[in-house]
Amino acid sequence: MTLQATLFSFVNRWECDENDHLNVQFYFSRFEEADRQFRLLSSLSETLVGARRVRHVRYHKELRTGDLVTVQSSIAFDGPHMLTVVHEMRESSTGTLAATALDGYEPNVNSAKTLRQRFKDFQSPMIAEAAPKGIQTGPSSLKASLSGLQANGAGICFRGTVLPRDIATDGKADDRYALSCCTDAVAHVWQRTPMTHAYLTENGYGRVAVEMKLTWATPLKSGDTVAVATGFTAVTSKTFSMRHHLFESRTNRLAATLDVVALTMDLTSRKAVALPEDAHQVISKMLID
Repeated sequence: MTLQATLFSFVNRWECDENDHLNVQFYFSRFEEADRQFRLLSSLSETLVGARRVRHVRYHKELRTGDLVTVQSSIAFDGPHMLTVVHEMRESSTGTLAATALDGYEPNVNSAKTLRQRFKDFQSPMIAEAAPKGIQTGPSSLKASLSGLQANGAGICFRGTVLPRDIATDGKADDRYALSCCTDAVAHVWQRTPMTHAYLTENGYGRVAVEMKLTWATPLKSGDTVAVATGFTAVTSKTFSMRHHLFESRTNRLAATLDVVALTMDLTSRKAVALPEDAHQVISKMLID
């Protein structure tokens, strides 16, 4: 049983957002590269295990400008999916766990014994920190329609176009592109609540995601136009959840969903703060499911 070193990287200033930490789209791009390297090292392929169903990411510690980043990857047969690839991202100068990603596959149930034997040199037990916490394990529903979402209270918060630079080695838009659409959209989602840009600025707070799950439904290619429709899905005293729906906008075809657990962070103490009571009430009235 062994972890494979699949990424050696560094946080560039231009990858950091208004909170002065690595933007989530670049966590996903690093997990994507680590996954490509792990597939090469282990000979893991869709022919053997099918297409990836979800990528479930948890953020444990901020990465900031100048931090050294490494990723180690392995297969965890004790994970939440029939076959789970676990990526552990660390700030390598301290060894601190910064983020984890679970890639979920559901190969034929009759192949379980064969897969365990085939990948015996690439297995490790799943670490507890990677386990889903605020978002369900399986893929999100991919039956949503744009008109149905809007009728249920979701709103469009982003429009854009897939450009050649957004295409991965397989000819499809990559995870980073989906995340970039949603991170550009999310400030407009927060603006629907009492936690507006003015409120956050006045109090020295920032918008932070602590957990995400990306589910692809259909691929996007260069030249496709897209729209993101987002609705709230849950709220607690310190966190609230939302689901972004990425549509190919010419045909309103659903391409992907991104579930997010978010919170407000004090930018001085770098700690989470409770949601204001009026925000809790407003979000509760706008839940889409």
